[in-house]
Amino acid sequence: MTSTHAFWLAGRRATGEDSFDVSNPWDGRLVGTVGVPTDAQVEEAVAAAYAVREEFAATPAHVRAAALDHVVRRLTERTEEIAQLISAENGKPIKWARGEVGRAVSVFRFASEEARRFNGGDAQRLDTDAGGTGRLALTRRFPRGPVLGIAPFNFPLNLSAHKVAPAIAVGAPIILKPAPATPLSALVLGELLAETDLPAGSWSVLTVPNDRMPALVKDERLPVISFTGSGPVGYSIMESVPRKHCTLELGGNGAAVVLADWASEEDLDLAATRIATFSNYQGGQSCISVQRVIADASVHDRLVPKIVAAVEALVTGDPSDAATDVGPLVDENAARRVESWVDEAVAAGARLLTGGRRDGATYAPTVLTDLPADTRIACEEVFGPVLSVQRTEGEAEAFAAVNASPYGLQAGVFTHDLQTAFRAHRALEVGGVVIGDVPSYRADQMPYGGAKQSGVGREGVRYAMDDYTYERVMVLTGLAL
Repeated sequence: MTSTHAFWLAGRRATGEDSFDVSNPWDGRLVGTVGVPTDAQVEEAVAAAYAVREEFAATPAHVRAAALDHVVRRLTERTEEIAQLISAENGKPIKWARGEVGRAVSVFRFASEEARRFNGGDAQRLDTDAGGTGRLALTRRFPRGPVLGIAPFNFPLNLSAHKVAPAIAVGAPIILKPAPATPLSALVLGELLAETDLPAGSWSVLTVPNDRMPALVKDERLPVISFTGSGPVGYSIMESVPRKHCTLELGGNGAAVVLADWASEEDLDLAATRIATFSNYQGGQSCISVQRVIADASVHDRLVPKIVAAVEALVTGDPSDAATDVGPLVDENAARRVESWVDEAVAAGARLLTGGRRDGATYAPTVLTDLPADTRIACEEVFGPVLSVQRTEGEAEAFAAVNASPYGLQAGVFTHDLQTAFRAHRALEVGGVVIGDVPSYRADQMPYGGAKQSGVGREGVRYAMDDYTYERVMVLTGLAL
């Protein structure tokens, strides 16, 4: 699987003067070598996106929808190949990599459907006051301009899809910047876009190093920035370009609340299995992975051993093996950071129930209890296969524990009670509340984003399309309404 990969400059293959290697975090083998664009090539891509913005915005809906449909077909045809590539560059177990390709297919399919529905316009009679007699307002949405999409390493294909597909759907040129650790699947996406009839310059995939991003972020020809990644980086971007429209999907500290009515053995077995799986399914490297379990005192003592058993039953190992549930983290430095946070928590008084071991870039799935509130694992996003369990008394205390986090991405609430579900929806300071399941559920068509330090704006195809566009009203005069 070793090869040299070009990047995509205004719709065509290009190579730069430098390159970098992409390695498999499981075994260190070389997966590919990737070209790095020069400053002149970056300028060419931005200039092309800016120059084509009006042409692309005026492209007929069927042209944009056909391009998106083409990507759907080609992703489907190449699913196994692309899944193997994601697993190799990311360390993601192959079964989860296959699922990621399937989700990207859905994102492009949703975008093709929305492209056909987009911008029909809303008509509003203005003769509700005498001064508006004979007047009608027609409101439509138009692209803000070219988009800079910055994708993370944990879902290198699907989160690239969430940048690219909505931009094509609305007719906004996009420059996609994949994560340096995992650029290969985004470059394959470029291959598929190159097979379409989209205008030259309407898209680029640039493997720009992180240290060269500030100039690209500040370029006034890119008025929209869609960023997924860490909070410090995301907010530094927003602070550096206060007049730009920024969508930030940042970190989380996902809580799964198990309330008193979720009390049968079947209920607790289900909760334990879902919690164990989705605290570890991407090596914990998901913004909505389960990091905190908040269990009512009435079920806590029965739930904890079930969680530990379910975590210990997970298969950790070679991500290319279909039986593997948990693979390595993205690199050894990430695993060392998780190790240091767990060691700090244990030294502060937390009890280690299972896990707590590192082997290279792999960290064993870990469960903690009695976690001091001032430890980093309690307060921050660990982004690794670690969860803690906390005992609470009653619904109000459980919901307060969820809200004690500075993050607010999603929360899961295990309850059978509909009234409790509606109270959770009102009380929890998060972007999404999942009832009867973990916070890790995400459908790619739903609005997805957070509150507090988890970011601003929403992903999900239609919601991203709104972020990439703005409303423009036209008033018609002298009509016989």
